[in-house]
Amino acid sequence: MDDKLLAIEKRYEELGELLVKAETVSDPTLFKKLSKERAESEEIVFTYRDLKKAREEGDAALAEAECETGEMRELLLAESETCKERAAALEQELKILLLPKDKNDERGCTLEIRAGAGGEEAALFGRVLFRMYENYCLSKRFRWEIVDLNETELGGIKEAVVNVSGKGAYARLKYESGVHRVQRVPETESQGRIHTSTATVAVLPEAEEFDAEVKDEDIRIDVFRSSGAGGQKVNKTETAIRITHFPTGIVVSCQDERSQLKNKDKAMRVLKTRLYDYYRARAVGAEAANRKSLVGTGDRSERIRTYNYPQSRITDHRIGLSVFSMEAFLGGEIDEMIDALARADREAQLTNFT
Repeated sequence: MDDKLLAIEKRYEELGELLVKAETVSDPTLFKKLSKERAESEEIVFTYRDLKKAREEGDAALAEAECETGEMRELLLAESETCKERAAALEQELKILLLPKDKNDERGCTLEIRAGAGGEEAALFGRVLFRMYENYCLSKRFRWEIVDLNETELGGIKEAVVNVSGKGAYARLKYESGVHRVQRVPETESQGRIHTSTATVAVLPEAEEFDAEVKDEDIRIDVFRSSGAGGQKVNKTETAIRITHFPTGIVVSCQDERSQLKNKDKAMRVLKTRLYDYYRARAVGAEAANRKSLVGTGDRSERIRTYNYPQSRITDHRIGLSVFSMEAFLGGEIDEMIDALARADREAQLTNFT
């Protein structure tokens, strides 16, 4: 680890020298690139320097203790031990800082919710999840932008596609991908029996312009009338957009806006995000297998989390954590669960750290 840290520190110092050169200052693109690279390593470098200082002070105190006796020797040995403990804590911190970072963490994302097993009750649970994530995103000041919403007559959601914009949105929501199971007495149940239903959630990192190229000859754009559960909100004009990508077979629809142009822009953003996820998963076989296991098919047995209404308990089966605050959790207060999942992920990576 020390060799890696020395190399990072050396590069950090080189970047400092490059940034004050006239040719760098006169080139805004290069200056921005080098500044970003230096900023990304700054925390590691400063922590490494603190580590070296702690080690040096500990060694100095230990060496000085060898020349002393009595109370002074004890004080110096205690100081040396304190420095040793601080150095150990800084080493652990550096291990975390050196873990490979997900380049998508700072991006926005596309959130997709689909009803799974359970018929109308699964769609109603999809609506509950939709509101939960909407409230959470609003609390984090992420922008919540509906792309496509397929509702049922009873107000449930068969499918919802939402763009979530904001720095770090993907990092906060990426652990939500998978099958969510609910156990409760449905609104549609007249005899008070508890039913089990599921809904699937998929969270995809938002693609940037250079991530996924979409050629005109590779797509077909169809225009159609918006559909819905009925009522005044149904658009009677042809403003809804469906884009089909021939090479991958990916189809994206958007009918939320009354403007055909706005619907096209939203659909294109989702298409690029799905293409980015598609090619990213193909490039990394393990990642593709992981996403498949997370999203699954919506069957009851493929679950990552269970929402047990009678016991007011939400259990995440990946980490074995249960939260007993159903109303608050479904109201969007899900940080405790997300933080625990992120911590477990980081600990798993540290186990394999070399």
